[in-house]
Amino acid sequence: MTSTLMIWTIATGSSHAVLETDRLIEAPNWDPSGESLLVNGDGRLFRVPLAEPALVPVETGFAVKCNNDHGISPDGSQIVLSHHREGGSEIFVMPATGGTPRLVSPAAPSWWHGWSPDGRTLTYVAARGSRVIDVYTIPASGGTETRLTWGEGHCDGPDYSADGSRIYYNCDRDGHAQIWVMDADGANQRKLFADDYVNWFPHPSPDGRHLLYLAYPPETLGHPRDLQVALVLCDPDGGNRRRIMEFTGGQGTMNVPNWAPDGSAFAFVRYG
Repeated sequence: MTSTLMIWTIATGSSHAVLETDRLIEAPNWDPSGESLLVNGDGRLFRVPLAEPALVPVETGFAVKCNNDHGISPDGSQIVLSHHREGGSEIFVMPATGGTPRLVSPAAPSWWHGWSPDGRTLTYVAARGSRVIDVYTIPASGGTETRLTWGEGHCDGPDYSADGSRIYYNCDRDGHAQIWVMDADGANQRKLFADDYVNWFPHPSPDGRHLLYLAYPPETLGHPRDLQVALVLCDPDGGNRRRIMEFTGGQGTMNVPNWAPDGSAFAFVRYG
């Protein structure tokens, strides 16, 4: 398998390859400085400098079973990662320069997905007492988690709007995964639109102009890798949807926030 790290530029409506590797890499985040991307592979994290693209290891201490749910704080000072221990995935925070991770999530399994623009709150998905996956929030410093969805279906991929007032997520509560949005406190949950595609991982742009998500073929179960998927751009309210690119991808393509800090571009991974 080949993993190709890509960047799509909004102004030109085109993409270009940043790095190609035989290693399985996943889930690019864009550093707030705009100078590098963060990806995972083989249980580790790697920084990719855009000026001279290469997989530069990030020191994560004991956390050597990192999955593709990781990200960078809005001020660029911290990295959040999801690392597997005996009970399953747990969420940790550490300095962006590398170091010893500090546990944030109170229980396993927990998978990080979004950081509020003010840097105070994390949103993630977790299973508590059942196999149902729901959306939660917790202070980035740690503390008591708040449950926002209550078993209405498999919910995943929560990510904050540019102003922090809403959380976008995908949920299959009425059949198959579609894109939903709610207030940041869990109120006013609503589906943005309905179509036959299986839609995952909504990511609002930092400038508030766009919503990006990943569309799987109809009747896809879960979010597997190595399917013909599409990147879809739309307005924040779900209108003006347009499929901008189709390729082999899925799991690992864009599980977590992947926009450039100014909203001018986004990163993703294609496989082949």
